[in-house]
Amino acid sequence: MTTVGHTDNEIKINAPMDLVWDMTNDIESWPRLFSEYSSAEILKEENGTITFRLALHPDENGTVWSWVSERTPDPVTRTVRARRVETGVFEYMNLYWEYRQEDDGVVMRWVQDFRMKPDAPIDDAAMTERLNRNTAVQMARIKGLVEEAAAAGRRGLPDPE
Repeated sequence: MTTVGHTDNEIKINAPMDLVWDMTNDIESWPRLFSEYSSAEILKEENGTITFRLALHPDENGTVWSWVSERTPDPVTRTVRARRVETGVFEYMNLYWEYRQEDDGVVMRWVQDFRMKPDAPIDDAAMTERLNRNTAVQMARIKGLVEEAAAAGRRGLPDPE
């Protein structure tokens, strides 16, 4: 029986909720917000769900991995449900983002549930480890960028030069 992959990570960001929400849900800015993405393209928006394509920077062999996902943010509950439409090496990949206001900041939590395809180059356990490691890097980057925007009084990332 194949195991199921699961990650659950969070970070506290010292910034106003609206700023954290707006910056992390602006998909078009993700190539500057996340270090791993080379591009983000909105394909359609319908009934509150955004369908978009993400591409990674080329790997060591020059391959650019990309996929299509759907993302449905709920600004009332400060939660987001997402899933990969083009699953690639995954049988499925479902994501849940939660934002929780605390006295000293906003806790941003990402939960990922997935299963690797039987012919994928790595199994669920190895992907869980890889995702946990990368999520920590990406969350730390986002925390820094959002806190920098808050300190500077900006509503988002600085304009690209």
